Amino acid sequence: MSETRYLPVPDSLVGDRADAALSRMLGLSRTKCADLLAAGAATQDGIELGKSSRIGEGVLEITIPDERERGPEPAVPGGLEVVYEDDDLLVVNKPVGVAAHPSPGWEGPTVVGALAASGHTLADAGPPERQGIVHRLDVGTSGLMVVAKSDAAYSALKRAFKERTVDKIYHAIAQGHMDPTEGTIDAPIGRHPSSDFKFAVIEGGRPSVTHYKVMEMFPAASLLEVHLETGRTHQIRVHMTAMRHTLVGDLQYGADPTQAKRLGLKRQWLHAKELAFEHPTRGGELRVTSEYPEDLASALEKLRAS
Repeated sequence: MSETRYLPVPDSLVGDRADAALSRMLGLSRTKCADLLAAGAATQDGIELGKSSRIGEGVLEITIPDERERGPEPAVPGGLEVVYEDDDLLVVNKPVGVAAHPSPGWEGPTVVGALAASGHTLADAGPPERQGIVHRLDVGTSGLMVVAKSDAAYSALKRAFKERTVDKIYHAIAQGHMDPTEGTIDAPIGRHPSSDFKFAVIEGGRPSVTHYKVMEMFPAASLLEVHLETGRTHQIRVHMTAMRHTLVGDLQYGADPTQAKRLGLKRQWLHAKELAFEHPTRGGELRVTSEYPEDLASALEKLRAS
């Protein structure tokens, strides 16, 4: 089975190459979109598009292969810890290297796949490849995710995230010393103008608000508590980079590779530490916390020792 999507072409993409336009519209890499186009997966006005075709006004018809047919997923590195569960939802502690759900171009383990393999039944609402997923963490970010088991919980949790009533607390280590030591970054985020895999603060981007507070300072870094008011892709990483305080270990956004190597980091120092929200069916606040994984804890101890 495959999925067919009908995507209106934004005015800003009219005239662009098909591979570049699809990359922006689908949120996939340009290489993956070129593969889809080569397979004849995209048409406009009944005409099959190639990767160098120019997109016109109107609607694109895109056929995307069902990623569930790709065979068993790889095992989740370090396992997937369920830290809370009831009849309506569960909260997991996601390891680094695990995506929230299957997507074109991703061949690694996912939260959805790991939960299914361990016998959990998730909500049927939403796209089939995203069963129960109401929010996501980057593959390179560890920490807490809530997943819906009932359709009622799915609808209520999706609404809570949309209305920004979920308290999302992250811990992060940024390069240098933040000045001021407590503040709010209110800057719009959109796709990076020259990179398929990055985002940036850009004019016309989606409104994005990050609150931070310095918890601890080291000779060349700061441990931060971060509250997300919005939930854009790479939001903390982009906002800290815009402040000239890229997260330690975040080589994609220009972090110091020497510092990352010294601390033994192979990803950004960023962890979804705490989640709090009103229980979607029972009412009352549910608050869950998690500990740092081994790689982040080790890097933090090295900074403290310095």
